[in-house]
Amino acid sequence: MAVAPDNIRKIAQRALDVREKLPPSRRAGTLVGLARANQLAKGENLSNETLVRMRSYLLRAKKNYREAKAQGKTRENSKAILAYELWGSTPALNWVNKVLKDKQ
Repeated sequence: MAVAPDNIRKIAQRALDVREKLPPSRRAGTLVGLARANQLAKGENLSNETLVRMRSYLLRAKKNYREAKAQGKTRENSKAILAYELWGSTPALNWVNKVLKDKQ
């Protein structure tokens, strides 16, 4: 079991806070993404299976996140950025990779 570092917890909480203030039509995040953001923000223990799923999502979504960032978008006006931040963003991908590598 692993607990996300504070910086990742803050990213997820900030994304949840922004999402809550947006109108429903501009909110990002699936039920799984919201569950993950809440787990991260609360500092819950994450299983290896969850870490593998996080890595999978973050790798898949990285391109859309980077493209939106390159266009000057923010979490407030880009569902791609907001969704990626619900999962902890790039710091989470780096952390998950390190945790999974250390467990091998």
